[in-house]
Amino acid sequence: MSAAASVPLGTPAPRARLLPSLAAVYRAQLSRARVARIPLLFVATFQSVGIMVLMRGVVDGGSEARAVVAGSSVLVVAFVALNLLAQYFGQLRAGGGLDHYATLPVPPASVVLGAAAAYASFTLPGTLVTAVIGCLLFGLPMGGLWILAAVVPLAGAALAGLGAALGLLAPRQELATLAGQLGMSAALLLGVLPPERMPAVIVWARDLLPSTYGVEAFARTFSPHPDWAAVCLDLGVCAAVGVLSLSAATWAYRRAAVR
Repeated sequence: MSAAASVPLGTPAPRARLLPSLAAVYRAQLSRARVARIPLLFVATFQSVGIMVLMRGVVDGGSEARAVVAGSSVLVVAFVALNLLAQYFGQLRAGGGLDHYATLPVPPASVVLGAAAAYASFTLPGTLVTAVIGCLLFGLPMGGLWILAAVVPLAGAALAGLGAALGLLAPRQELATLAGQLGMSAALLLGVLPPERMPAVIVWARDLLPSTYGVEAFARTFSPHPDWAAVCLDLGVCAAVGVLSLSAATWAYRRAAVR
């Protein structure tokens, strides 16, 4: 008797492994979002560049200029990974799209991670363009721009997990959109404005925002002698928050998919 014949009828197929499922979801989301999201990425980049131009009139240089350029660059990540992903999962839940994913033999984590990675992939070009323009505007060195290769995926993971969780936990699609907009506004106000000019209470709130540590890591590289230990610490915090936020988003996906 063959091995296939020994399997009882009606036995469900084994669930796919995480990494192959993640790759499949990532490719599908990337091809789907490519056409629709590129114009929005242009808007995000234009928005960040516009903020830097406005801040150029009140900030001359030094640590404040570093904060503005770093915050504006990471804001591109927040716009796509937090705002748009919250809207996407809110729409997916409201339109019944989660039912489609729930029927597939893929781990829930692959759906969340694949969508988050696809959205975050669009942010690197816009972040790099924003950073280069910011350096030219404020006369900052460009030798540390390579750190964006670490800042973008780590900050993107933290913000994408937060955005996905907001979209999946919101009871209505409109509330998911509102939550994404508020999150991006927080990243704008707390990430772009120099912390030296903020009240202590606002600085504490800034420390709770996941993107803050990506901003701090990037801003430190503009120093003539960067504190690389502090940069690695900031990136480590970003990575830890990314794991936590993506885990929360996976839990929220399971919770929403069974309802």
